[in-house]
Amino acid sequence: MVTPRKHGTVDIDGLAVFYETEGDGKTIVLLHGGLADNSTWAAQFSGLSPYRQVVAPERQAQGHTPDQPGRLTYQAMADQTVRFLGALGLGPVDLLGWSDGGMVGTLIAAEHSELVRTLTVSGSGFSTAGYVPGAMEDLVALSPGDEDMEMFAAMYAQASPDGPEHFPEVWEKMRTMWAEPFDWTERVEQISAPTLVIVGDDDYIRVEHAEDFSHRVENGQLAVVPGASHLVPMEKPDLFNQLVLEFTTNSVPETMMPVRRKAGK
Repeated sequence: MVTPRKHGTVDIDGLAVFYETEGDGKTIVLLHGGLADNSTWAAQFSGLSPYRQVVAPERQAQGHTPDQPGRLTYQAMADQTVRFLGALGLGPVDLLGWSDGGMVGTLIAAEHSELVRTLTVSGSGFSTAGYVPGAMEDLVALSPGDEDMEMFAAMYAQASPDGPEHFPEVWEKMRTMWAEPFDWTERVEQISAPTLVIVGDDDYIRVEHAEDFSHRVENGQLAVVPGASHLVPMEKPDLFNQLVLEFTTNSVPETMMPVRRKAGK
């Protein structure tokens, strides 16, 4: 019997960070995508909680966690998440990050190896060069009232304690962060935790970049999901959950005809 879903808040430097938890067993921490919330993890809560303790925080200005003055940065969100894990006494954990959540997870794995048993990222890169040309530029050019922003605006309005009128300010912070060039190559190469890189074959992240990511970490694996976009966890939930469960259960592969993984290579 699965432990029922619970929710609560943790005070992190004056910010009431909302989180949900469900299930028992080894802890897997879900880090949602940018401008999203835990509702996008519905299939993962139901699919993973029979086997694992699922813990999912919502970051600043997203979901039920309020905003604070100042800009949003990946580093600040990673630091906030580290303090969240400490407040709940969690670690080492299996980190599962989607899009922005994967970038947050990448920084945590690079900087706090003691907290990370395994890292799984989906639709997440380690440098600006990883985006499909034009995809991010088109996204950050949208206005908060654009038709393509309706899903995000509705999600925000339903959950945020700051109210729907605050959405344009959050969008401005978010797209400013997304438009900022970055290159975390050196940080990725510091990751020692076994890492699974998942990418849709029509994702915001180039498949070649995802492959590069999986090769640059010490113990990397790659999964390219066919017929999928940036929303792999929602579009292919059964396959996604299977990949995550198999990887986090046995993160060191034993294949019959290794090439790249041959000893000494």
